[in-house]
Amino acid sequence: MGQRSLGPGDVALLLADANPPYDVILMDTDNGPDGLNRDANDSLYSVNGLATMRKAVKHGGVLAVWSAGPDQPFAGRMRRAGFAVEEVQVRASPSGKGARHIIWVGVAR
Repeated sequence: MGQRSLGPGDVALLLADANPPYDVILMDTDNGPDGLNRDANDSLYSVNGLATMRKAVKHGGVLAVWSAGPDQPFAGRMRRAGFAVEEVQVRASPSGKGARHIIWVGVAR
């Protein structure tokens, strides 16, 4: 079975219609929550977009968001949307070398 690439509107529709809610949502869209490549992705990472993700994940479920770099206001938006948030720095390579990336791990409250 082939995989289909989803656009921001497709993802938003899937999240809005999550029934039953998901255990985990992993977001690796664009280069992170800043929508560097596609302005349309910004809506996914707004407080409203994150609130939609919060509704799409079970209580105690997890939203993980990858980013190529830091974004100071993003963790605050996740908290306002209903997540307890931890920011984790990871290296691009399993050897522990390479660029540093950020993964925000949010647990639905």
